[in-house]
Amino acid sequence: MDKKKVSILGAAGYAGVELFRLLYSHPRINIYKLSSVSFEGQELSSVYKNLGNINNYKLVSQDEAIESADVVFAALPHGLSEAVAQQCKGKIFIDLGADFRLNDEAGYKKWYGNDFAEKSLHEYSVYGLTELNREKIRGAKIIGNPGCYPTSIALGLYPLLKNKIIGASIIADCKSGVTGAGRAVTQTTHFTNCNEAFAPYKLAMHRHTPEIEETLSYMYSGEVRVTFVPHLLPVNRGILSTIYCDNIKNYSLSQIYNLYTDFYKDEFFVRVLPLGGAANISNITHSNFCDISLHVDEHTNRIIVVSAIDNMIKGAAGQAIQNMNICLGFDEKAGLELLPPAF
Repeated sequence: MDKKKVSILGAAGYAGVELFRLLYSHPRINIYKLSSVSFEGQELSSVYKNLGNINNYKLVSQDEAIESADVVFAALPHGLSEAVAQQCKGKIFIDLGADFRLNDEAGYKKWYGNDFAEKSLHEYSVYGLTELNREKIRGAKIIGNPGCYPTSIALGLYPLLKNKIIGASIIADCKSGVTGAGRAVTQTTHFTNCNEAFAPYKLAMHRHTPEIEETLSYMYSGEVRVTFVPHLLPVNRGILSTIYCDNIKNYSLSQIYNLYTDFYKDEFFVRVLPLGGAANISNITHSNFCDISLHVDEHTNRIIVVSAIDNMIKGAAGQAIQNMNICLGFDEKAGLELLPPAF
C-alpha cells in the first residue's frame, strides 16, 4: 500500500511535535520532512529528549520540507501561512495557525493586525471544524484548523445553536493548560508565576473571540455574541469550557440530553456523558475525544454545557490529522484511536 508523504513546518513547537508523535504511528502516511527555523540542522530528538532513537529526524529548511510532500502541516505563528499555502498549491495544506480560520478580513485585521496577503486563497479554504464541515473538508486543498478554545465551545453548543434552543448571548468561561500558550516561556507561563496559581488572562481581548463568534453565528444562522473569559490552569494540557446560555425554549434536561445524544450519535470523537456526570480534563488528556456534560439551572432557566478537550490533540494536532484523513479518503479515526490514560 502506497503511503502519502507528509511534512510538518514548525515541527519543534508544541503543536508540531504533537503532530509528529501522532503521525509516527499512522498506518497510511510516511513522515517525509520536518522543518524548523529555530532549530534547523538539528535533530528533533535533540530538542525533545523523549524522542531518542526515533529515526533521528533532522530539521530542514521550509522549502526542502515542502518539496515532493503530498500533505503539508504548518504549525507556524499567524501571518506566515498564506505564503506557504501559495507555495503548496496542488498539495493538501493544513494550517494550525490563525491565517485561514476567519472569513472576515476586517476581523482578522482588527484582532491580528494584518490584511489577507493572498486573498484568492481564502475563497476556497475551508474551516476545519470536522463535525461542522466534514463534506467541505473532503475536497479541500487548504484547511484552517480551528483554535483550541473555539473547538471546545463550538462542539459544546452546536446542537443547541442549530436548533435555536438558546439565546444569542452566551458566556464561555474557559480554562486551559499551559501548553496552550506555546513553547516560548513568558512571564505568565513561567513556572513560578503559574504554579499554585489560577487566574484569567486577556479578558475581553483574546484573539479567539472573533473565531468563536463567527463559528457560532454560522451554526445559529444569525449573529451570536460571546463573553469569553479564558483562564490559565497550572497543568500541562487540557481545556475545560463551562458555557452558560439562556434556555429560551424551556427545554427540560432530558430533552436536551436526547437532542445531544441523537445529534452526536455518529461522531466517534464526541462523547455525551450520562446525566449527573461532569466533563473533566483528566478523562480526555492525550486523546482526540471531546467530552460534553449537560446541566440545567432551573432557578435562572439557563442551560450549562461543560466541554472538555485536550488542547494539543482535539484542539490542534489530532483534529488536523482527522481533517487530513477525510481529505485523503482514509478512515477518519486512523492514527487517532488513542485511549486516554486512566491516571
